[in-house]
Order: sequence, then C-alpha cells, then structure tokens
Amino acid sequence: MSGLFAAIGDSFTEGVGDWDRHLPNGVRGWADRVAKQLGKQDPTWEYANLAIRSKRLHQVIDEQLEPALKLRPTIVSVYAGGNDILELRKDMGALMSSYEQMVGRIAAAGARPLLFTGFDVQLHPVLEPMRRRNWMYNERVRRIARTYDALLVDYWCFDEYHNPGMWDTDRLHMSAAGHKNMAAHVLRVLGVDHSLKLKLPQPRPHTTPRDWARQEAIWLREWVIPMFGRRIRRVTLGDQLTPRWPQPVHPADGLKKLALQRFEAADSKS
Repeated sequence: MSGLFAAIGDSFTEGVGDWDRHLPNGVRGWADRVAKQLGKQDPTWEYANLAIRSKRLHQVIDEQLEPALKLRPTIVSVYAGGNDILELRKDMGALMSSYEQMVGRIAAAGARPLLFTGFDVQLHPVLEPMRRRNWMYNERVRRIARTYDALLVDYWCFDEYHNPGMWDTDRLHMSAAGHKNMAAHVLRVLGVDHSLKLKLPQPRPHTTPRDWARQEAIWLREWVIPMFGRRIRRVTLGDQLTPRWPQPVHPADGLKKLALQRFEAADSKS
C-alpha cells in the first residue's frame, strides 16, 4: 500500500499543542506522525498538510479542498467544523450539509475520506452548550462515514483522553502525548503497523477546592476570554499562517530535514 496522504482542516490537523520549533508553524501533530510511519512502511508514500488553525468549515472547503484534490490523493483526512460549533448562532443542519458535500467531493475524486468525531471534552459550565452541539456533529459524521464508505476515527470513544495530560494548557487542543496517541489510532484505522511508543501521562496530583478555583480562573482569563475576544474582533490565530506542507513531500526523507531545507531556501531569497 502506498500513495499520497493529504490532510485538511483546522488546528487539530495542523498539530497545535504538539509544539516543535524545528517544523513549519512550530508544530508537529498526529498527521506528521502518521506520515512518518507510512514512510517507514513504504518510502514512496507522499504527504501534504494544508490545515491551518482556527479555520471554519467554509474556509477549509474554499481554501483547502480543491488544492488537496488536485494532488490526486489516495487518502484525505478531514476534521473541520469544530470552530463552527463554538458559534452558537451557526445552524448545525446547514453546517453538516456543507460537511457532507465536502466528503462527497472527496469520494467522487477517487480518494478515501478519513473522518473524525469530536471528543466529549469536559468543559466549564459556561461552555456547556458546545457539548450538545458536539453530540449532534458526531452523530451526523458517523452517518456520513457510512454513506460514503469513509474511514472513521471515533475520537468520542477514546477514554484515555479523560487524562488531563493528553491536553495542552488551553484544554481544547491535544498535548504532544495526545497527538502521538491519536496517530496510533489513525494508523490502526488505516491498518498500518507502527513503531510509536505510547505512554499515558501520569495523573496530575489532587488539588484542593481553592487551588481548583484558582486554576479555573486562570484558564478562563488566559484562554477562554481571549478566544471569544478574537471572535468578536473577527481575527484568528491562523490569519498570518500558511499551510505547513502545501506540496507533497516524502516523509521517508525526514520531515525535520525537509523543513530545514525549506527554511534555508527562504533565508537565501530574503
């Protein structure tokens, strides 16, 4: 088995939370890890990743889908719509109709769609409405996967993600451990053996109610309030970013080596 693995979507697929300054956009992520394992299995595998943090579903469709399909991929992974779920005024029926049309275009192009449900994140009560919208999203994604014979990574069911160590400090993006574990789940769905060494983070020590309240206040101040502030101002963390791997690369050549070559080429032109 070989071909081209193309990844589109938002921060989940870009790799936010799995920080690595030696790679494009300063992140690694589960998709890079999957690509590396595919390259180990067969060096002819190619990989492209067009995902950018904060993108809404319509932006993924308008900006990433057609460029990905032009690469004639074998597999197209897509996780999109999570940022739309956070917008309570967004109609879920219309959102999921657009999502299904996107998956249909991938399947019609001859690629195998690889879809994800969203995890049931334990949120602060202020964000509780987001969970109900997430449940609606997941049920529709499962039905769409059956309709289009898509591969499905049912993230909702992965109990290990109840471990706080699987999440970055914002509690919305996976940590490096979370991304590595997700890569293993994706490879299992693809039917690919891997050499990833998985180790769940140690549980965090018990905190007193006062410490818990203080941590919640810090989280709200440093992450939640700025997130909604950006939404009000209509700016995102991905506005100034470009895709990490817009053109196919061979992961077997070493992604960090390829990134260094790209950085050096950019420096020589500046």
